[in-house]
Amino acid sequence: MKLYNTLTREKQEFEPQDGKTVRMYVCGPTVYDHLHIGNLRPILVFGTLRQYMERFKGWDVIYVQNITDVDDKLIARAQEAGTSVAAIAAEYTDAYFGLLDRLGVVPPTHSPRATDHIAGMIKLVQQLIETGYAYEQGGDVYFRVRAFNEYGKLSGRSVDELRSGARIAASEKKEDPLDFTLWKAAKPGEPKWDSPWGEGRPGWHTECVVLSRHYLGDTLDIHAGGNDLIFPHHENEIAQAEALTGKTFARFWLHNGMLTVNGEKMAKSTGNFAYAYEVLGRFDPETVRYFYLSRHYRKPLDYSESALAEAEKAGDRIRTLISEVEAELRGAGDEAPGHAGTAFIASLTAFKDRYLAAMDDDLNTVDALAVIQELVAAANRFRATATGADRLALRAAVNLVRDLGKPLGLFQPRGAASTGLTDELMELLIELRAKLREDKEFALADRIRDRLTELGIALKDTAHGTIWTREES
Repeated sequence: MKLYNTLTREKQEFEPQDGKTVRMYVCGPTVYDHLHIGNLRPILVFGTLRQYMERFKGWDVIYVQNITDVDDKLIARAQEAGTSVAAIAAEYTDAYFGLLDRLGVVPPTHSPRATDHIAGMIKLVQQLIETGYAYEQGGDVYFRVRAFNEYGKLSGRSVDELRSGARIAASEKKEDPLDFTLWKAAKPGEPKWDSPWGEGRPGWHTECVVLSRHYLGDTLDIHAGGNDLIFPHHENEIAQAEALTGKTFARFWLHNGMLTVNGEKMAKSTGNFAYAYEVLGRFDPETVRYFYLSRHYRKPLDYSESALAEAEKAGDRIRTLISEVEAELRGAGDEAPGHAGTAFIASLTAFKDRYLAAMDDDLNTVDALAVIQELVAAANRFRATATGADRLALRAAVNLVRDLGKPLGLFQPRGAASTGLTDELMELLIELRAKLREDKEFALADRIRDRLTELGIALKDTAHGTIWTREES
């Protein structure tokens, strides 16, 4: 498997440093509001990478995604609402996990809250002071950027270039405009914790260093997030972690492109956004997933409801094959297919090989989805001509579509499973309806069909008999 490493600016072969265990950290949400639809991209993209690694590479992934529950934005929202930061954080943390569940995202192995690790952050800051990488001024603590010789290696920016545009705000007490905050002295009404430098709270850049090292050790296999975090957030993480340990902080840095609207970055600050829960009220979660995965994760993706509608149509073509084949073969035995069916099953291996090659090439979900669509087209062509036992070979195609879709979070069974009794009752109703149609009792036959539709069950008359499918929810 090759992944594009932002640090080296090239695709590199990826293997876990520790046998079959991948240590992966993905920057998570600041829980001051509901997530907008753009915030979902790293969640879905890197969740897909995790699932692919576990399902097809045979690796165990320790997947950590933090929750920032103390921050300037949380403080401002709490002041606007006349409530506490803790109350705001609790409300939107619950909303975040509800959104993950709705999207079918496998929960992270660990979802640490920043406020549960304040002691570790204080310890890190103290160690950086003791080694000369940080200094305290009036209750604030800053990191000496020029003391870390490799600063800028992730973003490709030189210290001198950064220095030319840097300024020190009147409220700051920095030695150098480039220095960034590790600890903020408390202000009236803000959350605060005791520290050797007085009451205050940690800086955002320090949070991720402490949380990732706590759960994953000094050197991560993968650190990931949106490309808007490359500078300064991820650059500042590297500076702290590597200044402290002298070790590589993360072997691979992966960054997704931004969601845009008419070419402009989607952001709450500009107002050109849509809340994720609102979009999910209009589109199925699988449609949202398909939309994201139909564009390479490193490229920008322009959001529109027409693009979501196209993703819905593309997904429906695949789900239609699955539901109709499963309906037709429901209750069918394990009879061996004939020559044509056997040849069709053998042809499926090539589709899986192409899918794996795409996913191994820097998580190319665009080509992976194209392979699945081609597999479905081949299955539909075979289905149009196959007869008798050969049609049982279609089961292998559907099973492969489900298998390849699993890491993508697509094309999996949904809704209540059929019981043997349900199957038998449906076959009885189908036989009754066929007899009514034969006897020209069309009104009663249509009444059976309409009533089943009301119950979420669709009947479809085909050349191979009537099949029934349950409307998924």
